[in-house]
Amino acid sequence: MTPDSILRIGKVLSVKGRLIEVLVDKTKNASHLLYNGEIIRNVSVGSFIKISKGFEELVGKIEEEYITEDKEFITKNYNREKERINRVLRVSLAGYLDKFEFKQGIKELPLIENECYLLSQNEFDRVHNFLKKDDFGISIGNLANEKGKEIKIGVNSLFASHIGIFGNTGSGKSYTLASLYHRLFKEYETKTGFKKNARFLLIDFNGEYSKEKSITANKIIYNLSTRKELSKIKSIDRIAISEEVILNLELLSILSNATEKTQKPFLKRSLDYYSKMMNGANPINHFRNALKKHIVEILLLTTREVSHALLDYAYLILKDSNSNIENDFRKEIEWNSTLSYFKLKTKIPSKKIEEDEITETLFYKSIDKYEFSDNCLEKVIHFLYIQIMHDLHTNKAVYEHIAPAINKLKSKTKDLQKVFDFQSTSKDIFGEENNFIVINLNDVNLDIKKTLPLILSKHIYDNHKITRDKSDKNYLNIIIDEAHNILSFNSERESETWKDYRLETFEEIIKEGRKFGVFLTIASQRPSDISSTIISQLHNYFLHRLINNKDIEAVERTISYLDKLSFESLPILPTGTCILAGLSAQLPVIIEMKELEEEFQPNSKTIKPTDFWN
Repeated sequence: MTPDSILRIGKVLSVKGRLIEVLVDKTKNASHLLYNGEIIRNVSVGSFIKISKGFEELVGKIEEEYITEDKEFITKNYNREKERINRVLRVSLAGYLDKFEFKQGIKELPLIENECYLLSQNEFDRVHNFLKKDDFGISIGNLANEKGKEIKIGVNSLFASHIGIFGNTGSGKSYTLASLYHRLFKEYETKTGFKKNARFLLIDFNGEYSKEKSITANKIIYNLSTRKELSKIKSIDRIAISEEVILNLELLSILSNATEKTQKPFLKRSLDYYSKMMNGANPINHFRNALKKHIVEILLLTTREVSHALLDYAYLILKDSNSNIENDFRKEIEWNSTLSYFKLKTKIPSKKIEEDEITETLFYKSIDKYEFSDNCLEKVIHFLYIQIMHDLHTNKAVYEHIAPAINKLKSKTKDLQKVFDFQSTSKDIFGEENNFIVINLNDVNLDIKKTLPLILSKHIYDNHKITRDKSDKNYLNIIIDEAHNILSFNSERESETWKDYRLETFEEIIKEGRKFGVFLTIASQRPSDISSTIISQLHNYFLHRLINNKDIEAVERTISYLDKLSFESLPILPTGTCILAGLSAQLPVIIEMKELEEEFQPNSKTIKPTDFWN
């Protein structure tokens, strides 16, 4: 008997585009075949077959099977009743065998009566060989239905791409993310070129990758916190960043929820004023003189509401240099409510204060002790106070229209100062020896969880584009775990402007980043929450168990690589098993991820309560 006669399983019954129906030979209805002393799995849903058309060998995947009754049974001499039943397979064409490799796509369609065969071991290996000739491979796991078949993925085809890892909580997505990058670092972290040219930024919302050796031991971990007092936060747990990053009109407008036609123009005037003064000679003296000028103007006003509102801003500016400034002011100056003007307390009879009298007060003289804050945001807010003093006095603005934006920005200043170390010059947050950074956001509030990943990702992306102009060897991978926290399309917690800016930033990275050597890896429990633009631009997908119909529909709507069988498997995948689909794999395959040593695993295990209850 020849191999062909043993491996033959039937013939083509019908051709409907990519969908082929195959009539199975009645002698091949057993679950297994014995060939050359080995047990071979017979045809079943999910397995592959070869269709021989002359010298062409087409490969298809079995998606369904059903039975029909033989209409000519009466005219045939059957020995057994069950022989009247025909077994039919529905097969979807996947590719073809060309010399020594499998190629995805349809070269041509089969003809009716073409013979169909099981794949030999060599052919099966070729179909599941995802390594290109010029690529380097890393082993990530084994086929779920063929335990001995190791799956290797090309480093270039996987890591020079945008990656999506999706799955419900407890399905193993964090483990998969850690496993992929651990295998990469295990292979390359000692190589000089990798250390010099490759950079990885991991945004860790829940502190899962902040263990000492999770993924790799050679990393920098920023354990950020907004719950601690600033004085108790170590400098190594704040991210050094240039003032220019935060002093950006668009970003300040978003942080302050500024309105487009009123508050944003005010912010622009303030930033222009700030830039002009800080770039001039002796900026601190210029600021003090401007404040003195406005104090005099305020104290000469005759409108109580405006004058007291402006005085509050003056108190806020001077509070750092004199915490008792408000009381000092009241000791010297009071408001005459009958005649509506300020007067010196020592002046009797009551008389409106004069300019030369103002300049002699301790309150006025305390301005000379004022110094700029080290925190650039506080410094900018002081400039906003100076600007609103000027605008209100010259009737260019209305207090009620501008004040909310300043107050909103001020409310975020302390938290931003706890996570960022603002510096006058640009500083590279990556160390010379470590090219992997983990940003642990587990101990920060919701505002910072929303804000920091955007600021940092945009800053590093923009910097990378500049360095890329000097060297085309630079590589950057931004990894975002629990990505639905910042890539959500439907969010009611923020303004439309903020949402648009956030999505536009990450959509630019995923659409344009490839040409600059920038790639995005996202992991999420809820793919349906993430912008469809972002999901559709991903190149490779690792799909763990998904139960929610909206999540499955989101995957089905945006991922063209998956076949019907793979979609139907999503709700029942075991923990640690996922479907790999995309450009790095010629066909969607269900794989069991390789076991990761305990020390390199993320901190995401489900606890066993009985371990502590007995």
